[in-house]
Amino acid sequence: MDHRDTAPDSWELEEDAEAPTTAAGLSAAIAALNVNAKPFVPNINAAVFVPSFFQSTAVESPPVSDAPSDPTGSMEVAGTIAPVENGGTESDMVTEEETWEQKDEPDGGGGGEEEEGGEKEEEGAACGQGGPSDEEVQRLELGDEDEEDDDDEMMMEEEEEELPLPKVAPAQPNAPKKEHVNVVFIGHVDAGKSTIGGQIMYLTGMVEKRTLEKYEREAKEKNRETWYLSWALDTNQEERDKGKTVEVGRAYFETEKKHFTILDAPGHKSFVPNMIGGASQADLAVLVISARKGEFETGFEKGGQTREHAMLAKTAGVKHLIVLVNKMDDPTVNWSLDRYEECKEKLVPFLKKVGFNPKKDIYFMPCSGLTGSNLKEPVPECTWYTGLPFISHLDSLPSFTRSSDGPVRLPIVDKYKDMGTVILGKLESGSISKAQQLVMMPNRHTVEVLSLLSDDVETDDADPGENLKLRLKGIEEEEILPGFILCNAENLCHSGRTFDAQIVIIEHKSIICPGYNAVLHIHTCIEEVQITALICLVDKKSGEKSQTRPRFVKQDQVCIARLRAAGTICLETFKDFPQMGRFTLRDEGKTIAIGKVLKLVPDKD
Repeated sequence: MDHRDTAPDSWELEEDAEAPTTAAGLSAAIAALNVNAKPFVPNINAAVFVPSFFQSTAVESPPVSDAPSDPTGSMEVAGTIAPVENGGTESDMVTEEETWEQKDEPDGGGGGEEEEGGEKEEEGAACGQGGPSDEEVQRLELGDEDEEDDDDEMMMEEEEEELPLPKVAPAQPNAPKKEHVNVVFIGHVDAGKSTIGGQIMYLTGMVEKRTLEKYEREAKEKNRETWYLSWALDTNQEERDKGKTVEVGRAYFETEKKHFTILDAPGHKSFVPNMIGGASQADLAVLVISARKGEFETGFEKGGQTREHAMLAKTAGVKHLIVLVNKMDDPTVNWSLDRYEECKEKLVPFLKKVGFNPKKDIYFMPCSGLTGSNLKEPVPECTWYTGLPFISHLDSLPSFTRSSDGPVRLPIVDKYKDMGTVILGKLESGSISKAQQLVMMPNRHTVEVLSLLSDDVETDDADPGENLKLRLKGIEEEEILPGFILCNAENLCHSGRTFDAQIVIIEHKSIICPGYNAVLHIHTCIEEVQITALICLVDKKSGEKSQTRPRFVKQDQVCIARLRAAGTICLETFKDFPQMGRFTLRDEGKTIAIGKVLKLVPDKD
């Protein structure tokens, strides 16, 4: 074979040999040379992918120091192997597959940087020369930087995606199911309800520190740095801009014994209907009051929401009330016992009048939502308070009695479309499981439960007291309204338009006569009603009913009246099912009366 047809060992030798030949011969020789030989390109790139190959062979092969150090020789060897995409060779591919298993081992996963460093050293030893060329080093470094940038971008994307996902402690297979308790935070606007909710979520590890730091930065940009904790619950942009909760915020946290759902009710009087919807799902209410001079007085006066919220919570069926005296770290208060006792003295008589028993149902405690004092850990400055901090106190409360074998009753709070029809609500009684057939009242639609989420965690069955998201089959989202009830077919809930009820007039300037219209709030349902007839007055002390029909009722009187709703609503008598038999009547933005359903009157067709 002519020596011109083969690639020479060294270009310099070739030049010396060809020097005496003519120019035409030289050009023919150069044309015959395969300068753009393929194998050289993958070999340069292969440096990035070689480490895994060396890693797997380093153990078996003898030390590489005896290997010949001729670079051209190594190039020729590399050139004989068929190139594969991405600069790796077929043998690389085989060994890479083996190394994935090694990487999964605890030793293999110990930090990428150390691994890279080790691989580079091995690479240098394997090449025999003092390591890869400058170009290759640059290429490697650039590649590493790109990889790091990609990793950073990936991490950022993951972080953004991770934020809304709920953090739930993995349940042990044999662990008993924790009791669900729904806690509603109520009180006057700006008392600190959302801030306390956000602080509790942070203290129990449901919100990461990094997320809160992000909120803090954003809040500082808007000159609202003390609001950042409330942003964990006020997710709406409008709520964040104005600093007022509008819709009932939902979140949850777990203690050793219980699983709590936080319902963060709005304090502003314009959004009381939303607050009633939140309170109707609660087992326990936390009345937040501000100890700051002037703020407590504003909230507790006639127009303040402290009074109205406490009364509505009682009407909604909340049995236990914790009063959190917030902002105790304020300079005007400074953990003062006198101020704490003053707030307590004013509140107790009113709460007693609403129907709470001060000895059994009410528990007072001081705290600071912004600093988190006395929420999880006791406060050194507050020596006079000897009780448990807030979260520990919640954990130590006695269990609530609920009947899981009763009829299924799930009042619907909200609905939306998401790969089917999704409804939200709290299961009041009975139990629901996947693939169960249920009936939507009052429209009598038969539906099937496709999937069940309890506080955003998928389960197969749910017990009373749990906040559920159900994906339903057999009904469109437009056919459902908040206030509808999900029941089992064997025991449907009652529905109708006319009912008799005992009502207490709480606040109304003039008299109320038959024909008076108001807005009825019963469980999660909101409907316009008319008082069609006044049946009798009830004596508050003796409970005796008057013999004659009254022509009107006025403030502080108790009467039995017949009410007629504008549309068909689901309801039960208070005796049979208290949660669906108590209601409030509102008009002109004020709560006028509270009542309980005594009897359902069948409609005359």
